[in-house]
Amino acid sequence: MMPKLTPRFLAVDFYCGAGGTTRGLLDAGGYVIAGIDNDLSCEKTYTSNNENTSLDHTGPDFLGMDMFPASSENPLGKQAELLCKLNSSIPRLREEAPRAPLLFAICAPCQSFTRFVQRSLTEERRDAREQDANLLDQTLPFIVEFKPELVMVENVVSMLKGESNSIWSAFFDRLQTLGYDTDYAKVCASDFGVPQRRKRLIGITVRRSFTRSGKQLQEPESVPSSDPNALVRTVRDAIGSLPPLGPGESHETIPNHRCRDLSALNRRRLAFLGPGESNRKFTEADDDELMLTCHRRLAAKGTPGFADVYTRMHPDKPAPTITTRFHSVSNGRYGHYDQEQVRAISLREGAALQTFPASYQFHSPSMDGAARMIGNAVPPTLAAFMARHLMRVWEWSQVQEAES
Repeated sequence: MMPKLTPRFLAVDFYCGAGGTTRGLLDAGGYVIAGIDNDLSCEKTYTSNNENTSLDHTGPDFLGMDMFPASSENPLGKQAELLCKLNSSIPRLREEAPRAPLLFAICAPCQSFTRFVQRSLTEERRDAREQDANLLDQTLPFIVEFKPELVMVENVVSMLKGESNSIWSAFFDRLQTLGYDTDYAKVCASDFGVPQRRKRLIGITVRRSFTRSGKQLQEPESVPSSDPNALVRTVRDAIGSLPPLGPGESHETIPNHRCRDLSALNRRRLAFLGPGESNRKFTEADDDELMLTCHRRLAAKGTPGFADVYTRMHPDKPAPTITTRFHSVSNGRYGHYDQEQVRAISLREGAALQTFPASYQFHSPSMDGAARMIGNAVPPTLAAFMARHLMRVWEWSQVQEAES
């Protein structure tokens, strides 16, 4: 029988997706009670890769339910059922680990707050995005019910602009009225040992003790701007040891080391460029077909187009942001830096740049589905650092309370 170890904290991962945040919470010494997400395509990936190493050594429950309350407009809402399910597990586990604080990780889908994807939406998709904009608020009934000691929130930095800013600010104002000290800040994942320039908005909150009166966390409690112990990791550091592939190939034994095929024209485009070069170099080519048609139109108007599509990553710098379309060179600087490999990076390479462990396997019948799971995830390394930081803040607050 495995020893019944005590976790540093208990956790629930809201909008867990394929489990990037959960993986980080586990790596930080937490026990994850459940992951909640209504995208059932993530369930196998989430449950097969994550297991608690303390208490009962089971995996987190995957609760594939809609976070909204049931209503005539949203009959599939399962908020009441979710509250009931968590009420059957959180109090019991709190009794088993009475010294472990409860942490809620809230990483709501970010598409609603990303202005670029708002263009050309159908009316149906726009309505869905407007509903998703309220996902952050749907966690408040759970915070009121279970009173977690710690809350960690992650989203895109554009949450601080326009109408989204009011959603973000109102959420943290509400947390303060519920008795939490709060802070949030923009960070870049590359400053925390993630081999990727991924800018994110991180919020942390700590339930206020009776001896504290402030509403804003202060240094050194606030969101750190970097991990002082982390080295800057590059693309080569992350994926340089993986075996080479040709376009459209898959590795026989390495899970998800699979890449998309390329058309003959796109192979010529990628082969023409060196690592880190701009696609504006296509103007120097004898092959007139290399320059993008849309760039020709924009050039005629005196406006430059996106200079990174159909280009290669730089091996000795962090990667650009890994999006849900990183497996396609037409969607950004996602070409492999090795000029002998004329292809976009593989699913496995994208996962490595997101800091998923090599053993983490993504289950999907399509490459697009797996890429979406990987690109939507919070980098586990970033989640683990923030969880450890929150624990340091919590432990410090307990010392302060004991000395008061």
